[in-house]
Amino acid sequence: MNEDASKQSTELTPLSPETKPEKKQNVPRRKSRIVQLAGIAGLIIVLIVVWYLFGSKPNKAANRQRAEVVPVEIATATQSDVPIQIKSIGSVESISAVAVHSQVEGTLEGVHFTPGQEVKQGDLLFTIDPRPLQALVAQANANLAKAIAAVDQGKQVLAKDQAAATNARTIMKRDLILVEQGVVSREEYDNAVAASQGADATVKADQSAVDSLNAAAKAEQANVRNAQVQLSYSSIRAPIGGKTGNLVVTTGNLVRANDTSPMVTITQSSPIYVTFTVPEPDFLRIREYASHADFRAEVSLPGSSQPSQQGKLSLIDNTVDTSTGTIRLKATFENSDRLLYPGLFTNVVLTLGTQQQAVVVPSQAVQIGQDNSFVYAVKPDMTVEVRNVKTGPTFNEMIVIDDGLKPGDKVVTDGQLRLVPGATVQAKDQQRNGPQRTSGSSSQSSGAGYR
Repeated sequence: MNEDASKQSTELTPLSPETKPEKKQNVPRRKSRIVQLAGIAGLIIVLIVVWYLFGSKPNKAANRQRAEVVPVEIATATQSDVPIQIKSIGSVESISAVAVHSQVEGTLEGVHFTPGQEVKQGDLLFTIDPRPLQALVAQANANLAKAIAAVDQGKQVLAKDQAAATNARTIMKRDLILVEQGVVSREEYDNAVAASQGADATVKADQSAVDSLNAAAKAEQANVRNAQVQLSYSSIRAPIGGKTGNLVVTTGNLVRANDTSPMVTITQSSPIYVTFTVPEPDFLRIREYASHADFRAEVSLPGSSQPSQQGKLSLIDNTVDTSTGTIRLKATFENSDRLLYPGLFTNVVLTLGTQQQAVVVPSQAVQIGQDNSFVYAVKPDMTVEVRNVKTGPTFNEMIVIDDGLKPGDKVVTDGQLRLVPGATVQAKDQQRNGPQRTSGSSSQSSGAGYR
């Protein structure tokens, strides 16, 4: 309208020569303004079209999804006493393992066990030909008898020389009295003194010889004991009770003393160790609860239907591994059924105590987000909301919720992939019962129409 008015004014009012140049200058300005307004209007139209094509579809889909009733499985948060547990992977270790070697050389005469057999401490395992060793014992006994005879002979010589020395001292004392009386000469007295001193020296020499013979006899006694010990090595007995391994040598083979290859290996299987590691924070909790009456260790084999075995914590290592931030522990188990074999990997559970009246939900209800864990909580109007939770330990497919839920709250345990906040849900069991009732009523109605 402004443009029409301006046109009318220009038609009715005659232009003077001065206004004609001004009109020529305003025409380009109006055209540029029109072009700018048209560009802005076109840009707005393009943005509206883009929003309609791309922005409104997700909203419509979300609205349709929110309007859709999603079938899910629902569980109720309950309260229960939950054991406080620390879980780890351990390996079975034998408390003692002995590699049996022969300590003497000889021919193996007998093997008195079956490979893989459980043996007790002291059971006879091998017999080596004892005849060479028996001959050594007999020789040692003969040498001992010879040494004892030499000792007896030396003692007899000593007794003879002691008697001669006693006689020489008697003569010397008598000559001393006679020389004072002038009956015998001084020379005879001096000879008597020399004879007495010589006899005493002979007695001392005989005594030394007897001592030497006694030492030789003791050495022969030691040789006899050594020969007897060597003879005992011909019968090899089990040093510990346990399970025997593979038999390396058989009857008739020559075995050597302290050979590099063991004849058999025995591993103690009852009781037995299970070694495992725990992180530093769990180690501090273990030290806190170790004195409690409920503290116990359990072990089970992965994939085994056998019940878990209970034991006791027997070792906490004295150093934390700085490269992994873990510490090594050992638990002892009786293993009376011999189910645990050295080298097997096991599941280890340390029960520290019991958390009273903890809020628990099925483990599958908890979803893992980027920053925290969450659940889909079902509100009374059967819509869901995302609720962040703080989780605790897991036990028997139930997980403890330390924060975020209270007893009686309902959570979704299956079907979370189709949910968004605000979606309407229905329990799957209710959905299954619903069509059955509908079909039943429809059949009745159809029957009524037929009649």
